[in-house]
Amino acid sequence: MDKVLLKDLKKQDKYTKFFKEWKDQEFNGEIDEQKLKDELAAISKTIGMQESLVIACFDYRNLNLAFFTGNVEKLTGYPESMFRNKGMETSFTMIHPDDRPELFRFQKIVFDAFHGLSISERHTFEFSYTTRWVHRTTGEVIWMTSKVRPYVIDETGNFIMDLHIIIQLFTPPKTKSYDWNYTYTKDNGSKIFVSKNSPVGKAVKLTTKEREIVNLILEGKESKEIGEIFNISIFTVATHRKNILRKLRAKNVGEMVKILASYDF
Repeated sequence: MDKVLLKDLKKQDKYTKFFKEWKDQEFNGEIDEQKLKDELAAISKTIGMQESLVIACFDYRNLNLAFFTGNVEKLTGYPESMFRNKGMETSFTMIHPDDRPELFRFQKIVFDAFHGLSISERHTFEFSYTTRWVHRTTGEVIWMTSKVRPYVIDETGNFIMDLHIIIQLFTPPKTKSYDWNYTYTKDNGSKIFVSKNSPVGKAVKLTTKEREIVNLILEGKESKEIGEIFNISIFTVATHRKNILRKLRAKNVGEMVKILASYDF
């Protein structure tokens, strides 16, 4: 059965097609791949591998899984040989079908966002995602969360390899489907955070008063201080905050601040 499925994966390439832009980057410079693998092995040893932890590294030059460690066979039901031979296809095959559309939408968002940055900003780029894996033989659904950063960026700023630190969540998260965010530091030092719930584009219609309150929130001012500055009650400030929260589609004040810091209003 493993050989049949592996042969089928090799024929299809139905998931890697979404990463064509990544593969078409004009990569420059030489890479000491053995040195990279040795470094990854050292990182794995330093972290201390656990059954619920996986470290993986995708190579976008050939859309392959350049490195992985952890008990992937127990977690996924797919043999290690399948990850070695067809790593990217196998990785996406085990993703819950309902999560795949958002996953492929997000990879496009990451690609466009990353290539819109300066070279120095690209080196600060990181992203996170939370998704569901479906065990191949038992059908069990497990939640996994991952922190990802570029592991190799070539001399002209192309994204060659990434590094995933993937951890099993034993308690299902509040989100009910694929969730994501990315961050980077701008050349001026400001931190940018964009999430799945961030406004679409930057056309968020805030009133003049709301814009002024936004600036004060970003300066760390409390509602009482904002009220004193504008000579309005703390209840009026709370109403403005609620309206800003609604317009930004933020779930709470913490997420609101992160979104505000990501957009120029």
